[in-house]
Amino acid sequence: MAIPTLTNQFVDSLEQYDDVVSWINDALTPDDADESSVLDLTELDHQITQLLITLDIASEDTASQLERVIDDVSRGIPRLAYDLHFMKDGASTLQNALVAVLQRSRDAVPKETSAALDNLHHLDTIKGRMEASREVLQEAESWSTLEHEVTSLILEKSYAKAAERLSEANKSMVVFQNTPEYDPRRTLMVNLQNQLEAALSTALVSAINAQDSMACRDYFSIFSTIQRESEFRNYYYASRRSSIISLWQNTSLADCGPSSTHSDNVTAQVFAEFLPKFYSSFITLLNTERSSISSIFPDPSISLSQFISFTMTTLQPTVPQRLTSYASHYGETSLLHLISALRATEDFATGVDKIMEKIKYASSTAPLQDSEKPQTHRRRSSRMSISLRPGQHRSSSSTAGVSKAIVESVESMEWDQELFQPFLDFQTDYGSLERRFLEHSLLEIISSDIGNKVQASDRPRLFRERAIDIFGIAENSMGRCKAFTYGYGSVGLLHSLDGFFQSFIEMWTADVQSESGNPSSVVKSTISDNELSDLDYTAQDWSDIQLSLHLLSSARTVFDRLVIFETKLRAYLTQVAAHFRLSSNDPFNFLIAATKGESQLLEQSTLNSAELHALLIAVENDSNPRDAPFSASLRLQAPAPTPSPEPLLVNARKALSIFAQTCQASMTKTILSPLRSHLAGYASSSAWLSNADPNLTISSNDLRVPTFSLSHSETVQRVAEGLLNLPRLFEVYADDNALAFSLETLAYVESEVFQNLSEQTHDMSGQQSHRRRSSIYMKPSQIDVEVVSSAWLLSLGHTFLEYLTSDVLPNIPSLSTAGAAQLASDLEYLSNIVRALNVQHDALEKWKAYVSMDANEGMKAVAESNYSPRDPVLEHVAKLRGWR
Repeated sequence: MAIPTLTNQFVDSLEQYDDVVSWINDALTPDDADESSVLDLTELDHQITQLLITLDIASEDTASQLERVIDDVSRGIPRLAYDLHFMKDGASTLQNALVAVLQRSRDAVPKETSAALDNLHHLDTIKGRMEASREVLQEAESWSTLEHEVTSLILEKSYAKAAERLSEANKSMVVFQNTPEYDPRRTLMVNLQNQLEAALSTALVSAINAQDSMACRDYFSIFSTIQRESEFRNYYYASRRSSIISLWQNTSLADCGPSSTHSDNVTAQVFAEFLPKFYSSFITLLNTERSSISSIFPDPSISLSQFISFTMTTLQPTVPQRLTSYASHYGETSLLHLISALRATEDFATGVDKIMEKIKYASSTAPLQDSEKPQTHRRRSSRMSISLRPGQHRSSSSTAGVSKAIVESVESMEWDQELFQPFLDFQTDYGSLERRFLEHSLLEIISSDIGNKVQASDRPRLFRERAIDIFGIAENSMGRCKAFTYGYGSVGLLHSLDGFFQSFIEMWTADVQSESGNPSSVVKSTISDNELSDLDYTAQDWSDIQLSLHLLSSARTVFDRLVIFETKLRAYLTQVAAHFRLSSNDPFNFLIAATKGESQLLEQSTLNSAELHALLIAVENDSNPRDAPFSASLRLQAPAPTPSPEPLLVNARKALSIFAQTCQASMTKTILSPLRSHLAGYASSSAWLSNADPNLTISSNDLRVPTFSLSHSETVQRVAEGLLNLPRLFEVYADDNALAFSLETLAYVESEVFQNLSEQTHDMSGQQSHRRRSSIYMKPSQIDVEVVSSAWLLSLGHTFLEYLTSDVLPNIPSLSTAGAAQLASDLEYLSNIVRALNVQHDALEKWKAYVSMDANEGMKAVAESNYSPRDPVLEHVAKLRGWR
């Protein structure tokens, strides 16, 4: 908005903002400017100056007004103390005047009049007590004839009059409370109510079976009068639900265990077919009962809810027992069948919701009379009704002070929760069910490969094909999570998928490890017969190298699919988070599950955990990063780069990293195998025990000719030639993108090359990667071919030198002076060769330095090592040279 001309208007506009930064931004932006427009710096400076001047004026006005207020308060405080003291004196004066007036009024009344008034008060008290005594005597007389009157009315079948008589007697029970007469009269009341209920039960059952709504309504009124409303409901519900209970109990099911009754000539059904039929019959019954219940009960919604709840709880076997048998029957694939059962239950609940809505509309158009309204604060009978059987429930009385609307809402939800409660245990165990189903699917996929001998050349292709099947199965898991838990099982889904992919990749990793030591069939090489023919590699070696490259290429393909799948999974979690937010802001219009009761059960379950909310918040933050804080300078700069989101499937990525590392190790072993074979007899060479003077050479005339340096051994020469040929090998495979995959898992690369790779990626993309070390996978197109070759050469050089310094050199039995000189010459030559490959190995340099020492220098170094940390290389060399 433009800057206001009046200071007061401008300052008042600050109250419309919660954030000062937003107020400043709007104050500095012209009205006709788009959000994307950039202000001229001169105009911006001019507006900031006006803004500062206006704020200074407003600050001065505020300070002056505050000073005036402080002055007024300072002047008013002494006056306030005087006013309080004046009010205190006035109150004391008024109190004394009232006492005097009261005394004068008493003195004005003669003593005879006062005595007469006292006598009248005494007589009035006696009258009141006599009337109370008369009422008690009348109640006692009424109770003395109560049993006879009620029994006579029952015999005459005047049930309504008998109920009214009992109701009147029940109202007088409060008179005898806390007296010895209370318990006998209470026992008599209960006995008479039992007699009336027993007399009515036969006629009531006949009226219910005949669907005589008028008679049932009259009986309900009688039961309500004698505080037996819950007993009437038990009679009614037990009679009307018999057909549904019989259908549930007498149907033979093939996949839910034995039924209560079984006929050999009846074909057993599967639960998936029976459940929709059962719910369809139940809906038909409820549609029939909708009109009957509305005409009998004053609270049709609550009554129908109780009818559904009581029916579901009296089913034998119970719904949880049948679902448990159902899940046990199908084992690993039980999740799919449970989802089908839950969907059928939700369809039934939707149908019931429509019936409830019709009842509410019908009841709203026909308001009840005061005498017909349901009494929510009815006293419950103190004995077990003869109609209340084991397994049934009484209707609970409402809490005092709760409005009728809230009570009806809570009561009408009981059927909903009773319907979905049996599924809750399975829903909370969704993660385990999903993992079992995924593992079963994985086993089915790989079962076709078990027993079939797969050629080595086909293994990379098979790895890619199986990955397609695996990701196809995994994509359906999001739909199962939505259908079964409505997103509440997202944490379990994430763990299941992560473990599922991890298991799949680890199987292939173990397969590569087991095959690395066994000769495989020859894989057709892309190298021609004339290329690198001078290298010491056999046809099997070329085949193994080619196989490792193909496996790395397959791993790269699997990783690309994993990234795409994570994007889909992140989108699903974002939708779940958005749905949860809408439901939290407006729970009445945006239900998470199919019905309110199911939504409430899921919300109160252990699925609604802090881990779930942390996951959804993290996903939302990754999808919608918050804007950077306001800064005037940032408005003229390019937007800051968005950090890459954290990976969701951490263990799967780690397993793929280990698989790539295994393939790289196998390839490294094959490439270095000729070099290692050259060193097979290096440690047992006789040159190490030679006693010849290393500084003299005997000529053909037996003349001792001094030498200035020793030549390296033939073994080291062959090793050096092999090392120098390694760059040629990688020139041949320079176009193979598989070499660039997962470079960070190459052995001995992290410390020297990883930082350079990160810097190169930063220069190429213009962004700094914020991912964790374990989750970085650079695509081949992002890395220069020379960097890839350098990384591999560095890894191969370090791996070979580690083998030399750890496995070969420590096995030398002893070193003479001449042998030490020869070894120093060999190591010096190797050090120069590996430096050409940009390899620097600390252990090699230590071996070279210690072997080159004479006896005095060596003993001095050993003596100094006693006061410093242990050096294994020095200890080995000292043992070989005899310095200890």
